[in-house]
Amino acid sequence: MPATRMSYRGMAVAPHHLAAAAARDVLAEGGNAAEAMLAAAAAIAAVYPHMNHLGGDGFWLLAAPGAAPVGIEACGPAAAAASIDFYCDRGATEAIPPRGGLAALTVPGAISGWEKAHRMAQGWGGKLPLSRLLEPAAFFARDGVAVSESQERLTAEKFDELKDVPGFAQTFLADGKVPSRGTRLRQPALADTLDRLGKAGLRDFYEGEIGAVLAQDLKEAGSPLRAGDLAGYAARYVEPLSTRLSCGTVFNMPPPTQGIASLAILGIFDRLNVRDGESFAHIHGLVEATKQAFRMRDAQVCDPAFMTCDPASLIAGDELDRMADDVDCHRAAPWPHVAEPGDTIWMGVIDAEGRMASYIQSIYWEFGAGIVSPSTGVLFQNRGIGFALDEKRLNALVPGKKPFHTLNPAMARLDDGRQMVYGTMGGEGQPQTQAAIFTRHVLFGRDPGEAIAAPRWLLGRTWGAQSITLKLESDFDPALVDALKAAGHDVELVAPMNDMMGHAGMVTLSPDGRFEAASDPRSDGD
Repeated sequence: MPATRMSYRGMAVAPHHLAAAAARDVLAEGGNAAEAMLAAAAAIAAVYPHMNHLGGDGFWLLAAPGAAPVGIEACGPAAAAASIDFYCDRGATEAIPPRGGLAALTVPGAISGWEKAHRMAQGWGGKLPLSRLLEPAAFFARDGVAVSESQERLTAEKFDELKDVPGFAQTFLADGKVPSRGTRLRQPALADTLDRLGKAGLRDFYEGEIGAVLAQDLKEAGSPLRAGDLAGYAARYVEPLSTRLSCGTVFNMPPPTQGIASLAILGIFDRLNVRDGESFAHIHGLVEATKQAFRMRDAQVCDPAFMTCDPASLIAGDELDRMADDVDCHRAAPWPHVAEPGDTIWMGVIDAEGRMASYIQSIYWEFGAGIVSPSTGVLFQNRGIGFALDEKRLNALVPGKKPFHTLNPAMARLDDGRQMVYGTMGGEGQPQTQAAIFTRHVLFGRDPGEAIAAPRWLLGRTWGAQSITLKLESDFDPALVDALKAAGHDVELVAPMNDMMGHAGMVTLSPDGRFEAASDPRSDGD
């Protein structure tokens, strides 16, 4: 069982040890949580490129002691030219192609989010220059990093659909072949880009020299994104959503993320009054709460500019009461839902002063659109493929519209005085895994390492699997598996410590000043 790490000087957790080390070093130099997270965000893009990159999106939750949490929404909209007619004219009438230029249709928002977070860091008294925070990432990109096991596996699995995408083979293959674990991956163009951003400032990605090159490379690859789309974008500060539980208050991001679903699951489950962890009531209750939350989410959540209700009203007390009343504590409700895949990283930091950062960064599918700008080394997301080419759908493609996001970083302030940040990658598995690790740790007393390493489940499809079963890691108690089957769950057993269950992490701070943190043994984290 992975041990929970403890400290009295602040802690950081990430799904790759080099990103965690980048954050740790910033904390050791006296940097605050936002500065440490910015260093980790840049580093993780260089060392875990199959999961995230500079050409993706990001969402932040930041909080200082005694102050309300602040969210940063760093997700870009669809390009001005990205209309349904644009895709129909290019032969895409049913769906947006998942790879290549046509898949890169939304502005990458992550770097603008870094800019907003750096401003917050300075407001917290941060003194470290931007160039210092980006330096570890530039070093890893230039000197090289060892290809991780998950990068090798996912490159092999997606090889045929990515090998011919512009820039992919030159950047991520070794002589045209899948690089094996431990192969040294160098990204010199990305290193130069990070150096440039450190000196010229992060807006250069959108309006300066880098932005001009990106726009030209995107155009040549067939993307509808243009210089005006980049120059016109800026991340924004937003007020997080929150839900009051019997144990404290939990926070998450508002639409267009599915943070509302993560809050709803916990709010519904809290009303079921389950007393025993790892019991049938625990697992069944969370699965059934997930069904209620996802139905609400799918009927309502999109770009908030296109929503017809106040998102906070969807998780008001009376709504959570109603959804909890609809849960049958003994039988599984039907489940026809089809999940969306997603590839993402989550990281958390709490500094010695109790300032917290919960951050998630993504390019959507593994390696996103697959396009790499040759001059900058930037890999672009394919988040926009979630838009429908049917104007009657909730998520219909409209120029300037933000896509639905599975990304949702979490934070909690508990009544016993503890503070915590937690989260995971894993597409639609994110709310489910968040609920698993939160309830195990907060409600049922397992330490962070045990809560994260314990067997997990996933309702629905992810990572390319087509089934919509309730997937359980096979090291669950067989009696519990049998009870779930008897209740009507369509159970499918999968291997223990399975990637599809996400790469979770957690950092907590107790009132006595003790930090505890753990990362997922399913990842390469620390």
